[in-house]
This record gives sequence, C-alpha cells and structure tokens, in this order.
Amino acid sequence: MKRLLLLVLAALVVGLGAAFAPVPAQADAACIPAQGATADQVVGCVQAVYDQSQTYTSHFSQHFWVKAYNQEKASTGHVTFLKPGKMSWTYEDDQSKGNRIVSDGATVKVYEANNKQMYEQGLDKSQYPAALSFLTGTGKLADAFDFQLFPGDQMKFPGGMVLAGTPKTPTAAYSKVLFYVDASTAQVRRVMIIDGQGNRNRFDFDDAKINLPVPPESFKYTPPPGTSIIHP
Repeated sequence: MKRLLLLVLAALVVGLGAAFAPVPAQADAACIPAQGATADQVVGCVQAVYDQSQTYTSHFSQHFWVKAYNQEKASTGHVTFLKPGKMSWTYEDDQSKGNRIVSDGATVKVYEANNKQMYEQGLDKSQYPAALSFLTGTGKLADAFDFQLFPGDQMKFPGGMVLAGTPKTPTAAYSKVLFYVDASTAQVRRVMIIDGQGNRNRFDFDDAKINLPVPPESFKYTPPPGTSIIHP
C-alpha cells in the first residue's frame, strides 16, 4: 500500500503540474499552436499558458489501471493549486471519500481514510525534482521531458493533440507522461502517467478556474485522531 500511495503521489505531482497549465478564458493568439506545429512549438504554447496562472481550481476524475491484475479504480474530487508548490486534493467519491493530498509548499501529506494512515514527505526530499520544479514554477516542461507530438484523432482525443513526454532524468515512478492538449486553446485537458510496469494513471480536469482568491487554510491539513503518521 505504501508503494502504491507513493506512485499515486508521484503521478499527482506530474499531473498537477500539467493540470495547472490551463486556462485563460481567452488564450493569447500567439499561444495557439498553428496547423503543422512541431512538438517544441506546442510545448512552448502550453508553457506560455501555464506561466499566466497563479492559482488554479478544478474538478477532476482519476482512473488508475493496474496492468498486472487488469483492474481499474476510478475516483473523483476537487483540486486547488497555488504557486509555489501548494496544492490540495479532496476526494469525494464513495470509495475514496476522506482521502486527502495536501502540500503547504514545504511538506506533502497523503492521507488514506480507510487505513487511517498519513504519509509525509518534504518537497526538498522528493524523488521527483523535474516534476516538482515544473509545479513550483522554477522549471520548464522542455527541461524535464523529451517530447513527441501525435494527432489527437490518432490518440482518441479529437479536436486536440497529444504530447508524449519521456523524462530526461530516469525515474521509477513514470516512464511516459502524456499531455492531452486542446488545439484551440493550448490548454491541457487530460494527463496520462505510465510507469515502468505499464500501469496507467489518468486525470481529466473540467470546470477549471484560474487566479481566484484561495484561502491559506486550504493548504493546511490535520488528520483525525488516531492516524498513523509515516515518513518514507
């Protein structure tokens, strides 16, 4: 269970960096990928949109598929981000209700309600510096990944395009990260993380809003009494 939680957390860190990439209501025309754009040009457009966002809130749905058992777990909830490095994931579906992932910019907390366990890890001790640097606004997508570009229709994503990223610094947490980009806005609508065992962790984001005021307490979390605190 510990390894699974950490893999989910790693996926979330990558996913939230990309999810944070949306969403001015009107994207700058200079950031709209032109017909026949290269992977580098699309990455530049996505990065430009991301750089305009300070806060981000969205509903999300998550599908985590375990290849070895051919099993999938679906979850839904709400997520809030604030640069630099702050996030709050609240799970709301019946199976995952009560689960939380919270970062105050210094420490990441992953609380699993069913087991009454919470994992804590300092951001500076993370195994995933490239993903975290993008999340905190100190890194760039192009610095963290080598990209290939695929037409959306080829990837069952009509009206868009898909950036398939291979991490420049190898990590056990993921071997590929796919960013599903809306061709008309350069917004990331979906993120798919694939690990070395072929497991897939997919996040879809909708009803996203940016640059709204976010209460500071959103990024503080105290687990219920009796929770076991684990420091990996």
